[in-house]
Amino acid sequence: MDAANPRRRFEALVLPHLDAAYNLARWLCGNPGDADDVVQEAFLRAFRLFGSFRGDQPRPWLLAIVRNTWFTTWQKRKAAAETGYDESLLDADLPDWHGAPGDPEQWLLREEDIRLVHAALERLPVAFREVLVLRELEELHYRDIARIADIPVGTVMSRLARGRRMLAAAVVALRAGAQQAAAGSVPASSDPIPPAGDPRHGLQ
Repeated sequence: MDAANPRRRFEALVLPHLDAAYNLARWLCGNPGDADDVVQEAFLRAFRLFGSFRGDQPRPWLLAIVRNTWFTTWQKRKAAAETGYDESLLDADLPDWHGAPGDPEQWLLREEDIRLVHAALERLPVAFREVLVLRELEELHYRDIARIADIPVGTVMSRLARGRRMLAAAVVALRAGAQQAAAGSVPASSDPIPPAGDPRHGLQ
């Protein structure tokens, strides 16, 4: 077999999923710089392991490598930054998503919804964030998510259900904060300005 054939096959099957790999890494890492490093290392690992790949679905296989690369390389460093989540928020009502935009004002409202969802998703613990990204953004089947995250399908389903409730609650909280800020509820001049990243900023 020609030595170039494995490389060509890798490029044909795996490289088309670069965007999906980066998307997952971005949500796991929390910033583009670390995501770039994770994706680069994951693709090197994927190429080394490509000889053992069997099947016709390279995307779940690649995303599992991305997830494992992040886990082994970055999770210990990030673990200290993971914060707890107020589970009392889980009973919040689902947000009322805006419908299809019909005029410029509706476009702005829709873009605001997207920003709120992204900001809320970043606040979730990674165990829930990753299954939501894989299901809602990458549209993977439960069995593929289970293989990528190395958890049973039942756990995927329960994390998705709980994660959706947590996401909805976080969106409601962020939207309420944004509305208060728009109404003029800003810190008094004697109060310090919240630093970058402070939850009081609402959307980042």
